[in-house]
Amino acid sequence: QVQLVESGGGLVQAGGSLRLSCAASGRTFSSYAMGWFRQAPGKEREFVAAISWGGGSTYYADSVKGRFTISRDNAKNTVYLQMNSLKPEDTAVYYCAAKWTGTRVVVTTTPGGYDYWGQGTQVTVSS
Repeated sequence: QVQLVESGGGLVQAGGSLRLSCAASGRTFSSYAMGWFRQAPGKEREFVAAISWGGGSTYYADSVKGRFTISRDNAKNTVYLQMNSLKPEDTAVYYCAAKWTGTRVVVTTTPGGYDYWGQGTQVTVSS
């Protein structure tokens, strides 16, 4: 069982930056690939970024490539999402998710591929 708690959301002006954190419980965090997703009102949950268990592989949605960076610190059981050059269309609830992979290098972009989810953190970008 893994529990995930996101933090770092808030209100920011367009062009600004935020860093989201996702703290995981448990002693096997390094066995999980991690992902960030977002969901805007009236829209489906969409993939944002993912990182493999050791951090060596990352993948981004085209809409955030070059602006967002996913990283992880396995010693702190935490995954991060650095968001720069934010746009109003980035406004959404952001969720982190965990997928058990062991030591396989797996990056998953579909919500159904993840085993555990956090409760989400709101990001609002004003124009």
